[in-house]
Amino acid sequence: MTAIDDQNTPDSGATTNDPVDPAPNPHATQEQVEAALKDTKLAQVLYHDWEAETYDEKWSISFDERCIDYARGRLDKILPDAPLPYGRAMELGCGTGFFLLNLMQSGVAEKGSVTDLSPGMVKVALRNAENLGLDVDGRVADAESIPYEDNTFDLVVGHAVLHHIPDVEKSLREVLRVLKPGGRFVFAGEPSTHGDFYARWLSRATWWATTNITKLGPLKGWRRPQEELDESSRAAALEAVVDIHTFSPEDLERLATSAGAVQVESAAEELAAAMLGWPVRTFEAAVPAEKLGWGWAGFAFGGWKRMTWLDENVLRKIVPPKFFYNVLITGVKPEK
Repeated sequence: MTAIDDQNTPDSGATTNDPVDPAPNPHATQEQVEAALKDTKLAQVLYHDWEAETYDEKWSISFDERCIDYARGRLDKILPDAPLPYGRAMELGCGTGFFLLNLMQSGVAEKGSVTDLSPGMVKVALRNAENLGLDVDGRVADAESIPYEDNTFDLVVGHAVLHHIPDVEKSLREVLRVLKPGGRFVFAGEPSTHGDFYARWLSRATWWATTNITKLGPLKGWRRPQEELDESSRAAALEAVVDIHTFSPEDLERLATSAGAVQVESAAEELAAAMLGWPVRTFEAAVPAEKLGWGWAGFAFGGWKRMTWLDENVLRKIVPPKFFYNVLITGVKPEK
């Protein structure tokens, strides 16, 4: 059964200090947004609660073969010889469950737990898990204080989460605490310092160009209502607060080792793919969804696949890893 209350069953490994999770708050007031600009954890909650119900659509997240292959590809890249399946896995900063649920569908884990600081994201992740018929429980959780007992999980995963966490090393210590001895963590999708720089500039340029060109008479039908654009701008202001860190592969290796992990390895991916992907996603956020049909979807996904091929077969051989957009990291909890 997929339900938030499942974590309080005797064999779930969850603590019982705070069994009632807070409710989502998808419509932050301007006052709350202003307060969040000075409080990164409040910003995390407001931003991700605001995005929860539309997050899958915004980022083209699905739970079919396309995203199953993508999620499994991230694990296989950093851990090609994983002893599958793991018994129980947890996703840290689950969002809508994209990474763990798709990994579970590919046979990576038999049972799962989703955690996120955003109540809205946990709600959607559990709903997605239930719709997929997966054995998943969930908790609203601060990554620096994970509400599960020691030695609970065989695997901990996360996608694009570490860069949101104020104290990454403290969070990794928590990850190691809840892992069983010999258990492994895998984090993917973390922004590199160089990659974040060019991605943000490409996104800003695309947003500026799209929102200004669609003011022109013949293209006004391609313009979202101003209130939606204003709301997106408020979200972007929070996004600047919630995205705290960027990393090099060496940065994440150092943090994982300092936290106590062994067998630490890193990898990097997406250069040409990121330079295409960020403008594409920004354009999609700036125009009405009904304007973009299957032809656009085919262009976006096909273009990403071609750029990924270029990255893996050409650029990876000549460009240093620090210039790629995504960093991956894995490590193991020492045996007692």
